[in-house]
Amino acid sequence: MKAMKYHAPSDPAVNIEISLDERHALKTAAQRLHSEFAGAFEAQTVERLVESSYETLAAHATVHDFLPLLAERFARQRLNAVAKVTGKSDDYQLVVLFLCNHNAGRSQMAMGFFNHLAGGGAVVWSGGSEPDGKINPAAVTAMAERGIDISGEYPKPWTGEIIQAADVIVGMGCGEIGPASLGRRHEEWLLEDPAGKDVASIRPIRDEIERRVRKLLNDLRIPIRS
Repeated sequence: MKAMKYHAPSDPAVNIEISLDERHALKTAAQRLHSEFAGAFEAQTVERLVESSYETLAAHATVHDFLPLLAERFARQRLNAVAKVTGKSDDYQLVVLFLCNHNAGRSQMAMGFFNHLAGGGAVVWSGGSEPDGKINPAAVTAMAERGIDISGEYPKPWTGEIIQAADVIVGMGCGEIGPASLGRRHEEWLLEDPAGKDVASIRPIRDEIERRVRKLLNDLRIPIRS
C-alpha cells in the first residue's frame, strides 16, 4: 500500500516539568497499559508513549488537573492504533477519525453523535492539528440538549499512527489537513467553526453535523441506534 501523505501537527518545543506525584501516576498508568497490551509491546515502549502523550497534552492544556489520566487514555488510543497498523491485534474494528483544527468543537460533536448513534458499531476517534486547551463549553451545552455528554472529552492532536490506523477519515473545515490513502475513505465536511459562538449559533452547526454523521453511518452500513 502506498504511504499516506499528511501534514503532521508540530510538537511544541517546551520543557514540561513533571512533579513526583505525576511521575508516579504516569508510571502506574504505563504498568496498567503494559498489562493490558501484554505480549504486544515492551514495557519501555509503553512508558515512552505514556510520557510523550503526557508532554503533548500538557503543552496545550490550560488546566493540568487529571493530565496523567488523560495521558493514559491518549496513550491507550495510540497503542491500539499501533497494534492495528502493525498487526499486533486480531480484534479488528472499523476506525472512524474526525479531524479539525482545535479538536474542541466540530470533531468532538461529530465523535459524540457517532458514538451515540452507532452504539459500538465502530471505533471513533477525533483529533486536531492545533489542539485547544479545553472543549468549547457552548458545544458541550448544545450537545447536552440532544442528550449527549461530551464534557469528559479533551482536545488532543492526531498522530501518524492514528492516521494510519483510520479506515475512514473526515476532515471538518480544516483546509491544511488532507490525509488520504489507498483503501481508505476520506471526506471533507466544510462546516462553520463554532469557536467563539454562543449556544444559539452553534445549534445549526450541531444539527448539520448530526445529519452528516447519520448519512455516514448509512453509507458504512452501521445500524443506527434508535
